[in-house]
Amino acid sequence: MTARILHGGPVAAAIRARVADEVRALASRGIVPRLEVILVGDDPASRVYVGSKGRACAEAGIRSHTEELSADVPAAELAAAIASRNADPDVDGILLQMPLPKPLDGRAFLDLIEPSKDVDGFHPVNVGLLHQGRPAFVPCTPAGIVELLESSGVVIEGTRAVVLGRSEIVGKPMAALLLARHATVTTCHSRTRSLADVCREADLLVAAIGKPALVTAGFVKHGAVVVDVGVNRVEDAALVARLFPGDAGRLDQVAKRGYTLVGDVDFAAVREVAGAITPVPGGVGPLTIAGLLASTVLAAKRRRGL
Repeated sequence: MTARILHGGPVAAAIRARVADEVRALASRGIVPRLEVILVGDDPASRVYVGSKGRACAEAGIRSHTEELSADVPAAELAAAIASRNADPDVDGILLQMPLPKPLDGRAFLDLIEPSKDVDGFHPVNVGLLHQGRPAFVPCTPAGIVELLESSGVVIEGTRAVVLGRSEIVGKPMAALLLARHATVTTCHSRTRSLADVCREADLLVAAIGKPALVTAGFVKHGAVVVDVGVNRVEDAALVARLFPGDAGRLDQVAKRGYTLVGDVDFAAVREVAGAITPVPGGVGPLTIAGLLASTVLAAKRRRGL
């Protein structure tokens, strides 16, 4: 068996097109959604990601602005920046780019965001609503995964699902979303005993643990759907050659830029066992920013009673 590849790009494009249509409809009523991004420090990955968000907003017709603060910004100044956006009636969504530089406590500052503007879905109010089965805003990556699965014809109801990872960003909300769609869900983590045996029971396996190629063919039941959320930089050319046999392009990436991106799943090996699988890159990644756009428009509508 060679698994069907679930590409996130077409689904993300459909979400973006839908969002652009909604923005045009709102604009005809004099409403243009606005997203405010706060970037603290100079983490290169965060800077690239924030830039991608800004370009995506512009393409969809959403107003966006990024305030850049230094890594040593006083906690009071960051709190004031969030408070000013909470109080601004023209702001629909607030995004605090994570992670924050130490010693700033990311969770404490996420808690300061007004729940009605929390388009990332990380505020305790929105987390609680999600787990009660009445979500307001849902973290963008797991929400995008559900849309990818449903648009690809994957049946969630009645399946045995295993989520590998328990982060607040992916693992926990992913489990809640699958449970709400009537899957039987097991959440695994670094202390799970007989991890491969538990994962092998899954009809649907979502890997979001942050360890390159941890999930091998021995973790996967024949015909299972495997969603790879991991994005890991691998610099070891020998490891890349083993994970992607015959893929000269991957080795060329390592030679030219010093690394290639690898998921949490050993793609080449698992593809021979699974029924469907997402690639890295090109699988889950494109859905995250598309989901952010959708949440920003949703916030704009809800704040106006639409």
